[in-house]
Amino acid sequence: MRSQIQQKARLKGMTLIEITVVIGALLSLISVLFVGVSAFKSGSDRSKCLVQTSQIQKAVRARQNMYELRFGDSLTKDDLVGPGRAFPNEPVCNAFGTYLWGTTVPHLGTAYVDCQDPDNSEEYHYPQDTEGW
Repeated sequence: MRSQIQQKARLKGMTLIEITVVIGALLSLISVLFVGVSAFKSGSDRSKCLVQTSQIQKAVRARQNMYELRFGDSLTKDDLVGPGRAFPNEPVCNAFGTYLWGTTVPHLGTAYVDCQDPDNSEEYHYPQDTEGW
């Protein structure tokens, strides 16, 4: 009788090894989730950088039209950033890139700022299509 009770008690529970395997499987699934979220966040940061680049470009074209500037005329960051300007504070890249500001009014289809990728100094956050800029 006693051996039957002990056998039933053993069958109901999980061994320490089984629990460890389940915890390990859950942890590996959670780590995959974190990798996915990290990739999503870096993509959204890059996207926000491209939107800011577009906003800066629109401010350049607005200033060009307001002050009747021609392509190649002097235009610095100080003309766009500061109190009473298009941007009260200097735009910052959420992907930790560095904005490289132009010094002249760019021709149509050419971006005024470039955002240098912090992980690779040879690459920039740059829109694929600048037609109409």
